Amino acid sequence: MLQLVDDTLFFSEANTKSVFNIKETSNYFELCYALKVNFLKSRIGGLGINQLMLQHFATILNCDVMVTPFVYSRYGGTGCHKRCAFWGGVIERLEARLCSWKGRFLSLARRICLIKFALSSIMLFYLSLFKMPFVVANEIVRIQRNFL
Repeated sequence: MLQLVDDTLFFSEANTKSVFNIKETSNYFELCYALKVNFLKSRIGGLGINQLMLQHFATILNCDVMVTPFVYSRYGGTGCHKRCAFWGGVIERLEARLCSWKGRFLSLARRICLIKFALSSIMLFYLSLFKMPFVVANEIVRIQRNFL
């Protein structure tokens, strides 16, 4: 399981038992925290499994099927994750976050904390699913150095 700000990703085997476990876990979450999981806004996706099976799992969870390649709403990456254009939204978002703090008088330690915060909050979703190309990693290092 990977917990993000308002998103939760569950990774599991493609079987009915795992889907029921996810459903049960969300029910326990609702009971413990008095927060409702909105399955109508949720989506399920699978790699390398039959679409009919995926549709069956979506019916169990009462959610939609995620179509690949998918767009993650915050950063808009579509297409092949091995291309730099896929990561363009992540790089733009990182630059925008760090540029807003560029003119401020911050110590080196605070700047490093801001970089870590921006990287962890922005790319957590992408890096949990895709391997970052070397060119994109170099671009992110360049952005960090310019900020420092």
